[in-house]
Amino acid sequence: MIYKGHIIWVDDEVHHLKPHIMFLESKGYKVSSVTNGIDADSLNKKNRYDLVLLDQNMPGLDGIETLKKIKSHRESIPVVMITKSEDEWLMDEAISQQIQQFLIKPVSPNQVYIACKQILEKNRIIQDKTSADYLQDFQKINQDIDFISSPDAWWNLYLKLVKWQIKFEEHADLSLQNILADQIKTCNQLFTRYIEENYEHLINDKTQSLFSPAIFEKYAKPILEKKNKVCIIIIDCMRCDQFLSIYSHLESLFNMDISYHLSLLPSATPYSRNAIFSGLYPDELIKRYPKQRDLFSNSSQGLNKYENELLIDQLSRLKMEDKKVHYHKIWALEEGKRFSKKINNFLDKDVLALVVNFVDMLAHDSSKMEVLKEIIPDDIGYRHTVKSWVKNSWFNDVLKQLSESNFEVIITSDHGSVKVNREVMVSADKDASSGVRYKYGRNLNTRSKNVIKIDEPQKYRLPAFGPQFNYLIAKNDSYFLYPNDAHKYKNKLLDSFQHGGVSMEEMLVPVIKMKGFK
Repeated sequence: MIYKGHIIWVDDEVHHLKPHIMFLESKGYKVSSVTNGIDADSLNKKNRYDLVLLDQNMPGLDGIETLKKIKSHRESIPVVMITKSEDEWLMDEAISQQIQQFLIKPVSPNQVYIACKQILEKNRIIQDKTSADYLQDFQKINQDIDFISSPDAWWNLYLKLVKWQIKFEEHADLSLQNILADQIKTCNQLFTRYIEENYEHLINDKTQSLFSPAIFEKYAKPILEKKNKVCIIIIDCMRCDQFLSIYSHLESLFNMDISYHLSLLPSATPYSRNAIFSGLYPDELIKRYPKQRDLFSNSSQGLNKYENELLIDQLSRLKMEDKKVHYHKIWALEEGKRFSKKINNFLDKDVLALVVNFVDMLAHDSSKMEVLKEIIPDDIGYRHTVKSWVKNSWFNDVLKQLSESNFEVIITSDHGSVKVNREVMVSADKDASSGVRYKYGRNLNTRSKNVIKIDEPQKYRLPAFGPQFNYLIAKNDSYFLYPNDAHKYKNKLLDSFQHGGVSMEEMLVPVIKMKGFK
């Protein structure tokens, strides 16, 4: 019989509980028993029990006093209180001491067994079930993957894979996590092939609303047409798995619905975020705003400096120029704190647009600071860091205030990021852009097959700045290096999180529609 844990049962009438104890032992538990709290406290200091079953009414120390002594020695030990008392004050006191369950006598052996099983075997049962379910899903995904032929189908597949990632953080062994990682890698290769073969058609199909330029018209416009207020929050560089890691937290504040959009190529802020605010593709943007051409052609750092103007112009084209707008970009902790304190000043607006740069800064700085590489060495570390920030920063205060307001909230990103580990050598002139996962300039070249080379930018709705102008877009987990300084930058960029290329993580971006319970 498999050993399932050691239980200590503390009850002054434990001799009446022999059938219960024998039943637990028949199920694989070792059960020790004592008749008073003093002995229970003494034994707890000498032995490592997995669970305490505790009565309230005992001579000497009562159950609550015993519970406090046991917890003072080992706070994490789980406790089930089993007592005749139905007093609510006792229930409240026991719950405040973080007991796992409260059972009222008389109890059957099976009731006690179920309580013990739920506490001591829960993780194993969930892990076994999770593993079995994933292995079944693994087979189905492998059968279906070759027949995926639409962005919607790719989104549904990716969402399923990300949900498994979240589940596996707590309830899977390392071997299954490795299997899932390999499956995601395979899916990414096929997704990249799909994008390479279909992107030109998709982006030129005027009947679709999949890409970044359609977000405001598709999601915000219907809210404004109903005379409601809308807040659109763009968390720069936030990935689907990071959104899902905070989903349950957001659910505590809002009713929610999740959808998606496709980031433009390159999957980078100057293209995708400008497209969200302007409602225009990059080739349209530079025609309408010649100053953007100058910024692009000079590889300027201020490529997103006109987002407020772009949003107001888009509203005008949508015949909503009467809407009151406030745009706010938050790039630092103190600025976020200031905004959260004065958000009430903007609740009279029809459109509140927020850009939050924390996740993007985290990705960029992880390639520069060794301490950040240790904090976010992988996808799990990255998710945990983002989740902790959302729940404990000024941003959570903003979410709470929005949930209590009249605003409907749309939260999304311009693109995601991917961890890179395969270098690709490229040749370029001195005026080429400096991107790690995408480059543009004159006569860019590479021999690698891990690159999409765009020699006719207009077919991809991208601007061209002169003859022989082209783009290189990294595929899968590759990144660009120049041969003359490859060694210097390889050590810096290897295993860092980057964006601009083709991958599910970068291009399949959640759009979450939220409304408070008010």
